[in-house]
Amino acid sequence: MTSVIGESVKHKLDAEGIDSLLFAGVNDSNLHRISSLFKIRLTLRGDQVIVSGKLSEVEDAIPLLEHLIEMARLRETFTSEDIPRLAQDLSTSETDPRISVENELRITLSGSKKIIRPKSKGQEKYLRSMVDTDVVVGIGPAGTGKTYLAVASAIDCLYKKRVRRIILARPAVEVGESLGFLPGDLQEKVDPYLRPLYDALEDMMPPERVRRALQDRVIEIAPLAYMRGRTLSDAFVILDEAQNSTRAQMKMFLTRLGLNSQVVITGDKTQIDLSDQEESGLLEIESVLRDIEGIEFVYLDETDVIRHRLVKDIIGAYENNDSRPSTE
Repeated sequence: MTSVIGESVKHKLDAEGIDSLLFAGVNDSNLHRISSLFKIRLTLRGDQVIVSGKLSEVEDAIPLLEHLIEMARLRETFTSEDIPRLAQDLSTSETDPRISVENELRITLSGSKKIIRPKSKGQEKYLRSMVDTDVVVGIGPAGTGKTYLAVASAIDCLYKKRVRRIILARPAVEVGESLGFLPGDLQEKVDPYLRPLYDALEDMMPPERVRRALQDRVIEIAPLAYMRGRTLSDAFVILDEAQNSTRAQMKMFLTRLGLNSQVVITGDKTQIDLSDQEESGLLEIESVLRDIEGIEFVYLDETDVIRHRLVKDIIGAYENNDSRPSTE
C-alpha cells in the first residue's frame, strides 16, 4: 500500500513470518545501511516494513527490500556488508529474486548447524562446478571465498559419505623464505603456512570433531611436497595457494588423482611469490589444461569479495594502479 505525503511517499510491505532480528540486523544495522544506500527512511513495525522517501528512491529500494524480506522468511542469513552487493545483483538480474533464493545452491553442515550459501553469482558458479566436475580450478583475488567454499564442499562430501577423507595441501615455502630458518620441528615449521586451512575447518566443524578427524587422518593437512609418490583415491583434495606451486609440483599433484576423487585448485595470479613468476604451475595449467573435458576453470573477481567492504576497494585500487602506464 502506498500513500503520498507532499513530495514524499510512504509504502508498506508485508513482512509477516520474517525473523525480525535477521532482517533488521544488530542495532538495526541492516535498516541503517539500506536507508543510507537509497536515501530513504525505514521502519519495521510489527508485520510491516514502512518505507518513506521520494518516489523514485522508494521504487529503487523496493526490489531489494522484497528480496531481503523473503530471505528473512527462509532464515537465510545476511549482514549489512552484504546489502550493497545484493542490491547490485538485483539491479543486473532478469530473474525474480524470490525464485533465486528458494532454488539457491547451499550447503548445510549438520555438525555445526551452519548453512553456507554462495553470496555472489561467481561463487554460485564455483560451488556448482564442484558438484558437477571432477577437477575445478578457482582463480581470483583474496576474499572471494575460494578456499572457504572448497573446504565447505569437501566437508559436505565427507558427511554424506561421498568420499572417505579430505586432503588439504599448500605450497609450504612462500616469499623466498626457507623453512629451515623457522623455529620448531617440521610440523611447527609448516603449520603457519597451513593455518588458513585449519581456520576454515574450525569455522565449519566442532573443535572436537576436527581434532578427532585429524588424529584419525580422515582429514589431512600437509605441504604440497608430501603428495609426491601417493595415489589420492576416494578423497576430496584441495590444493590452496596454487599460484606458488612450481610447474613440476603442479604436474606431480594432478597426476596423484585416483578413483572417486574430487580435486579443487585455488589460486590468485596477482599473489605469486616465486622468484620466477613464469614458473608458476597455476599459470601453466591455465593454458595447458583448458580444453580437457572434466576440468573447469572458474574466475572470481572483486564483485565476489565477501570480506570487509574495503577489501573490494583495495583490490580495485591495486588493479587500477597496475594498469597505469609507467611514467619512467
